[in-house]
Amino acid sequence: MDGIVFFRTERHDDIVSFYRDLGATVWLEQPDCTILQAGGFRFGFCDRDSADTEGIVTFVFDDRAGVDELYERLGDRADDEPRFNETYDIYQFFASDPEGRTVEFQTFE
Repeated sequence: MDGIVFFRTERHDDIVSFYRDLGATVWLEQPDCTILQAGGFRFGFCDRDSADTEGIVTFVFDDRAGVDELYERLGDRADDEPRFNETYDIYQFFASDPEGRTVEFQTFE
């Protein structure tokens, strides 16, 4: 079974560009929705009058190098430097997309 998470957005083009710049590709283009794919993770943004900004969009990498690479690219949007989280045994950092959605970049250790 596969799945897709959808979000309403007021800034469709900016949001799609942001996630494409992170390495996501367009999986399917619909009249007012774009479904992106990053590895096995599919997520869509639909142009609406309000935006869904709750929750966390999490990208999982194979190792710390992947997390660090995205931190270097997104440093100005990052909440803090990558760190090891002992509670969950992960290396991670958080950032915000152009609409204020929380985006997490992590690797399990």
